[in-house]
Amino acid sequence: MVESRTATLLAIAAEALRGLAGRRFEPAAGYVADLRVRSVPARVLSKRRAKSLLLLVVAFVGAPMAASAQSKSVVNKSPGFYVGVESGLNWLLSNSSNGFNNSYNTGYAIGGVAGYDFVGPRVELEVMYRNNAGTTATSFGNAAGQVNQLSTMVNGLYDFMPGSIITPYAGAGLGLAFASPGLLGPSSLGATAFAYQGIVGVGYNATPLLRVNLDARYYGTSNPGTYTNNDISVMLGVTYKLGSP
Repeated sequence: MVESRTATLLAIAAEALRGLAGRRFEPAAGYVADLRVRSVPARVLSKRRAKSLLLLVVAFVGAPMAASAQSKSVVNKSPGFYVGVESGLNWLLSNSSNGFNNSYNTGYAIGGVAGYDFVGPRVELEVMYRNNAGTTATSFGNAAGQVNQLSTMVNGLYDFMPGSIITPYAGAGLGLAFASPGLLGPSSLGATAFAYQGIVGVGYNATPLLRVNLDARYYGTSNPGTYTNNDISVMLGVTYKLGSP
């Protein structure tokens, strides 16, 4: 079936080209019989009809190629669960609170997610650990310390082009944070605070199941102690969708 259709298209293309050149199409003896294209007459074509035949050939040949290219650009559109890991840089904004002037170095964040993709909307549970070292001014000079935070967030996100290779997304999250009560003293997670965040980013669907995310987020909590907790994070993450594509 495929060979017969290919032969027919080749014969039509040859006839169309000869028509454009103003020549008569005369297939070699046995050619028509071998290719089973007896329906193609050996006559002189008008240039208009020859062009039409060429366009027909292009359409028949190009349509499967276009469909194949489109299929390669379409990612997994099936709903399903996914898991992932993420890490990046965290900036705890310098602040003054309760008489303490705090300044923080660039820190880090690392965590993991488990969620469900509805193909567009996504809901996920995220656990994240953040650490920032810093200094605070005291009457005896500057003192060094660190702030540790462990947050558990429920995020709601939306993929704006879930069927494409590049997928912008945005979302927000709410949850609880367990943080150091201050920059000085024990760096334990002794303070419990209400946590919230906003997220904007872009995802790259490397395969129908594997996705790479790059996002920026604002993260904050209610007052955990002797500092105001406002963070900017840049995160790189990888997620894997469970199940078949």
